[in-house]
Amino acid sequence: MEMLGEIVRINGSLVLASFPEKPKIGDLVEVGELRLMGEIVRLTENIAAIQCYEATSGLRPGEPVRDTGKPLMAELGPGLMGTIFDGVQRSEIELWKLTGPFITRGVTIPPLDRRKKWDFIPRVKVGDEVVEGDIIGTVKETTAIEHRILVPVGLKGTISDISEGKFTVNEPVATLKTTEGERSLTMVQIWPVRVPRPFKERVPLTMPLITGQRVIDTFFPVAKGGAACIPGGFGTGKTVMLQQIAKWADADIILYIGCGERGNEMADVVTHFPEITDPKTGSRIIERTIIVANVSNMPVSAREASMYMGITMAEYFRDQGYDVAVMADSTSRWAEALRDLSGRLEEIPAERGYPAYLADRIAEIYERAGRVRTLGSEERIGSVTILGAVSPPGGDFSEPVTTHTLRFVGTFWALDSELAFRRHFPAINWLRSFTRYLSVASRWWSRFDPAWEQLRARALGLLEDASEIEETARIIGEKALPDEQRLVLLLSEMIREGFLVQNAFHDVDTYCDAEKQARLLRVIIDFYDAVEPLVSRGVPIEKIRELRVITEIMRLKERREIAEIDRVRREMLAQVGELAQEYEVESE
Repeated sequence: MEMLGEIVRINGSLVLASFPEKPKIGDLVEVGELRLMGEIVRLTENIAAIQCYEATSGLRPGEPVRDTGKPLMAELGPGLMGTIFDGVQRSEIELWKLTGPFITRGVTIPPLDRRKKWDFIPRVKVGDEVVEGDIIGTVKETTAIEHRILVPVGLKGTISDISEGKFTVNEPVATLKTTEGERSLTMVQIWPVRVPRPFKERVPLTMPLITGQRVIDTFFPVAKGGAACIPGGFGTGKTVMLQQIAKWADADIILYIGCGERGNEMADVVTHFPEITDPKTGSRIIERTIIVANVSNMPVSAREASMYMGITMAEYFRDQGYDVAVMADSTSRWAEALRDLSGRLEEIPAERGYPAYLADRIAEIYERAGRVRTLGSEERIGSVTILGAVSPPGGDFSEPVTTHTLRFVGTFWALDSELAFRRHFPAINWLRSFTRYLSVASRWWSRFDPAWEQLRARALGLLEDASEIEETARIIGEKALPDEQRLVLLLSEMIREGFLVQNAFHDVDTYCDAEKQARLLRVIIDFYDAVEPLVSRGVPIEKIRELRVITEIMRLKERREIAEIDRVRREMLAQVGELAQEYEVESE
C-alpha cells in the first residue's frame, strides 16, 4: 500500500521523512521530486530514517517521499546471465545506453529486458499436479546455461494451460489452478533480497570446490556449499585470485560481486572478464556469469544492498539445481558501508567505529551459503559457495571484520604481504591459513591417491619445520646447520617453488587439474623419502643439491603431459640410486 510523506531533514545519504501513518522498516521509497530510490532503515513514531541508494545533493526539506509498501526486491528470470548490474539490480549496460557514462539520478529501469522473447519449452502438461519449486519449463538462456522456470514459492495446484513458443519474461506461459482460483505464471519472479530463499533441507557437504589452484585445492580446500575468507592487505593479490577462481572453479555459475572496490579494478573486471574463454564450454565465460558492480564512488547504501542482491540471485540458481560460486570483493567495503550508515543513524559505535551488530550481519551473509535439497517434487541438489575477500587496513588481521568473519567460515586463506613482495603468488601463508573441510576433501581426493591426506600432512609439516629452522639459520647461517635440517630447507624450497607458486598468466600453470596435483605432491614427498636415508647415513647435503632431477621436479608444474611426472620419478629414483651406490663404494 503506497503512502505519501515529506522530507524533514537530510544528512548525507540519510533522509528523515514524516508520514501520516507509521510505515514499515525495509520498505522501498522514492525520495524527492527526482524520485530517488531509498529504503527505510529506522522508525521513530511516524518519522522514518531512509538510506538513499543515490546521491542526495539538491534535495530540500518539504519534498515528497512515496512509500511503495514493498521491500527491495530482486527480479529473477531469464536475462540475468551475462548482465552487469549495480547494487540495486539496474543493468549498467542499459543505463549507459539510456543516460551515457554519467548516470542520471532517479532513473529506474526494469532489471530484466521486457522486450526480448525467449524460447520456452514446457516440462509439464495440462492436468499435472505441481508444487512450489517444480520446474514447469526451460529456456536456453545462453549456450552454457539452461534456465529452469520454477513454480513460485507458496503456490501449488494443477496446470490448466501451458504453451510452447516465444514469450517475454512478463507474458503468461502457463495457468495454475489453485484452491484460491486460477493464477497466471510468467517466467519472472520477485524476491526480497534480505530474506533467504527457502529449501527443503540442508544436506552434507560431500566434495571440494576444485579451483585448479594447488595451494587451495590440496592444502586448504573449500567444500561446495561452504564458505571461505580471503583476507589480505593492499597488493597481496585478492582480486586476481578471485578472478582465477571464477575462471577455473568447477561451479556451474559464477556470481561476482564488486562491492565498494576501486573503479579502475572493477572496470578491468567488466572489460576483460567477458572476453575470457570458458575452459568448460569453449564459449565466453560471461555466458555463465553475473556481475554486480558497485564501486566505491557510488552511495554507501547501495554498496550495502549489493551483497544481499548478489546472494539472492545465487540462491535462485541454486534452487534450479546448480552449483553457484559467489565471489564477494570485498566484504570490508561492505562493512564500511554499515559503519557509515550506523554513524549517520547516530548509533553507539563498537570496536573501531563499527556497529555492535556487525557480527550478526556478517553471519547473515555467510549463513546463506550451503548445499541443499531444493523445493519441488523431484530430487534436486544445489549449492551456494561464498568466497569473501577482506581488506584489513595495513594487513591487520586482528581488526573486527576479519576476526568476526573467521567465526563463520570454514576456510581461511591468509594472504601475506611479505610473500607478495617476494613475487610468491598466490600469496597464501601456509602457516596462518586453515580449512575445516579436510574430511570432505580427503574422501574425494582418495580416488587419485589413497594416501593423499598423509602426503598433505607431511608437506605441511615440512613447511612448518622449515619455518622454525629458518629462524635459527638467520642467526648462525645455513651452513652451520645439521644436514638433516638443511634437507628440510631444500624440501621446503621444492614445495614452495615447485608446488605452491602458480603463475596465473602461464598457458599451462594457470590451471592444475586434480590428478596432476596429487601426483606432483607424491613425487616431491617420494624424493624426500628417497634421499632422507642417504643424508642420515652421511651423504653430504651438497651431493643431494647437485642432483639434476631437483630442477626437473620443480618444473613439472609447467609440463602439460602428466606422463612427464612418471618419467621424472623414474629418473629421480635412478639418480638417487646412483648416488647411494657411489656413497657405498666410497664408504668401503
